[in-house]
Amino acid sequence: MDRFQYIIKLIDDLNEIQDLDLLLEKILEKARLFFNADAGSIYLKEGERLKFSYTQNETLQKRQKSGKLIYSVFSIPIDENSIAGYVAKRYLKYNEKTVLNIPDVYSLPEDLPYRFDRSFDEKSGYRTKSMLVVPLINNRDELIGVLQLINARDETGKVIPFSSSDEPYILNFAKAAAIALEKAQLTRSLILRMINMAALRDPEETAEHVNRVGAYSVEIFEEWARMKGYSEDEIEKKKSILRMAAMVHDVGKVGISDTILKKPGKLTAEEFEIMKAHTYLGARLFLQDPKSEFDIAAAEVALNHHERWDGKGYPGHVDPFTGKPLPGYEEKGRARPKKGEEIPVFGRIVALADVYDALSSKRCYKEPWPEEKVLKEIEKNAGRQFDPSVVEAFFSCLDAIRAIKERYKN
Repeated sequence: MDRFQYIIKLIDDLNEIQDLDLLLEKILEKARLFFNADAGSIYLKEGERLKFSYTQNETLQKRQKSGKLIYSVFSIPIDENSIAGYVAKRYLKYNEKTVLNIPDVYSLPEDLPYRFDRSFDEKSGYRTKSMLVVPLINNRDELIGVLQLINARDETGKVIPFSSSDEPYILNFAKAAAIALEKAQLTRSLILRMINMAALRDPEETAEHVNRVGAYSVEIFEEWARMKGYSEDEIEKKKSILRMAAMVHDVGKVGISDTILKKPGKLTAEEFEIMKAHTYLGARLFLQDPKSEFDIAAAEVALNHHERWDGKGYPGHVDPFTGKPLPGYEEKGRARPKKGEEIPVFGRIVALADVYDALSSKRCYKEPWPEEKVLKEIEKNAGRQFDPSVVEAFFSCLDAIRAIKERYKN
């Protein structure tokens, strides 16, 4: 397979990923593999700035030895002072699809308008040398962002300049990536509009909250699935669906009265029974005419994220369309709660992610708990509220969880 054919195949692979964050991860992974780059990053255009949205660095990852690479999100102006800003500005101002192929960023001529910011290298002990930078342009010729690859390597792992022959391929790769990114951004936008609709009813249902719960859920799932012996292919297929399904876990609250949703004090027993209906109301939304695996997963998460490992959760074995107990699952006039592995794993994972975020966040009725207290509460409830193996996976990826919390601040 020649390199252009490989890029065509990549287009199909990228278009299968619907979630924006996971697509960013896959784009960098595939780009680094294709161009044998040690590191890379993606900036996405937000207004007049470029947001540093995703990065990978194999050298730093190996030094870290465990978990995913932790990084901070920031933004830079779209101007000609930075390398990424220069590429973006040239396209916006002159419609030029500029490819910067820099052999050594520390040896840039003084007469160039842009400079390399050495602060990351100085903090991390990394040495950035060669860079290949290209704009991400969609089908409507709009700038989506900037892709930059760092430190090309030869067969021995030695850092070398990117070849000039790489330049037409990076343009084609960037085009495919931009098209896939635009579709993922549209999907994310539609989900967030659904969340915003729910937020009109429940002020706690913010974009930051659902993004955190979705991102936490993916990290926990990856750890849990590897512990259980899932293949990497199986994990990849399920991650994108879980990320989006977790974001809409509470969308059923649109069917709950404002007098209950916005009540400042504690709910009465009768009001709490009504509130419980948001689980099957959310599931019903996705099961009325399911068209995809996402619909099935979203219904599963909405229905099950308040079940408990010890069988004391809700709504139990109910028909989502009626809210009534399923045949054979009625106890004392109500549905028997699900217990243990009766609860689908996506529901078990989102249950923990949601509680962690609720305890860690400020609410109208409480201040955020200190992290130590939150972690003790989760540990205490392993085998009671939460699946013990899900709790184990949570603690295994705690550094990544903390980084997500920082990335999606309120």
